[in-house]
Amino acid sequence: MPAEGGRKLASGWLWLGIASLVGAGLFAILLVLSRTPYVQDIFPWVDFFHTALVVHVDLSVLLWFMAFAGVLWSLNSSSRFIGVGWLALVLATVGATMIALSPFIAAGKPLMSNYVPVIQSTFFFTGLIVFAIGVAVLVLRSLIAVPSADLWRGGEGSIRIGFYAAAISTVFALMAFGWSYDIIPDVFDSTQYYDLLFWGGGHVLQFTYALLMLAGWLWLASGCGATVPLTPRVASAILMLGLLPVFVTPVIYLFFAGDMGAYMEQFTQLMKVGGAFAPVPLGLAVLYGCLTTTGTAQTNPQRAALLSSIVLFAIGGGISLMIGDSNTIITAHYHGTGGAISLAFMGLTLHLLPQLGYREPDLKWAAPMPYVYAAGQLMHIFGLMWSGGYGVQRKVAGAAQELHGFAQTAGMGLMGLGGLIAVVGGIMFLVVVFKAMRRPV
Repeated sequence: MPAEGGRKLASGWLWLGIASLVGAGLFAILLVLSRTPYVQDIFPWVDFFHTALVVHVDLSVLLWFMAFAGVLWSLNSSSRFIGVGWLALVLATVGATMIALSPFIAAGKPLMSNYVPVIQSTFFFTGLIVFAIGVAVLVLRSLIAVPSADLWRGGEGSIRIGFYAAAISTVFALMAFGWSYDIIPDVFDSTQYYDLLFWGGGHVLQFTYALLMLAGWLWLASGCGATVPLTPRVASAILMLGLLPVFVTPVIYLFFAGDMGAYMEQFTQLMKVGGAFAPVPLGLAVLYGCLTTTGTAQTNPQRAALLSSIVLFAIGGGISLMIGDSNTIITAHYHGTGGAISLAFMGLTLHLLPQLGYREPDLKWAAPMPYVYAAGQLMHIFGLMWSGGYGVQRKVAGAAQELHGFAQTAGMGLMGLGGLIAVVGGIMFLVVVFKAMRRPV
């Protein structure tokens, strides 16, 4: 762990991440209310459902994931330029607050673009840009404030290499967003334009999340006492292999930028092929170590989060091979991989709370939480797969789903029940964290 200043900075990013999850939960409630008869009449604009959905997705994925990345990168940095780290946190917090408040301050047209859904208002885009600048400053500091050489040895060094590789991947993602803005002609309709704008950087950002998750798996394995059958050198090599596909990003922009269809297909193939380079060997090794190491407590929340995360990521990754048309199978895929990343971050949060100066998590809630969340996500995923197999389209709700038969209705019913169970798991996580963070030790 770094000096006190680094731990306080990491705690600040953790508070931002937890606040993002709370905000996502509140908007989930608003999503339900906006479709409830009579209550829905309270909302002053017609498309509040999609407006709330935009903010909910951004808070629960983009802001939560990047805020927790801030936790890990702050812990992985030396005490140099600590003021720059606080500046990054302030900028990210301001941007996140503007994004959360945008539906109530400057209502605009919601667009469910891939990776980063948006609201067409100056206030929302200002918040998004300020948040992105905060992330850029955070990454810049994490690349410069390198810990001393003696902290890069052994298994700890492998984990640090994973975090550092994720920072490099984020640099490529930010570059891709800027490059897309420069080359994409303003001739498409709004949804198409923002799909293209966020497509390249959004795909690269998935490598960032995956690298953070993989390094987190190693850390959680250590935390629950599992012996991973990899030497630190091999583990580091696998993590660097996970970064390798990111370097193809400039090649795609240089050779395929003139053809938007080819540009999108190349990034899709990059993630399909390159996305398995590191998770498959590292995930199998960690899973083997976790299942075969004797003496690990079955009620250990780190172990529960680790196992659940690996299983979810494997299922989500496997589903990606089945993607064809634009139906709910795509949604099942990213709920699997995204849920796995979130579970790894939840497990790391529980592991880090005492080390950041907070109380030990309450095992009564913390131990079953990962299994509850994962079980809900699995039901959610299988319901989406089932429905997608019968042609139910993604990004639609209500009558637009065209649920004509029992199979379609049953699949979406399973999806809804699983989603509710996953929400219960998320609430359990927040209860555990707030109880631990309420009064520092």
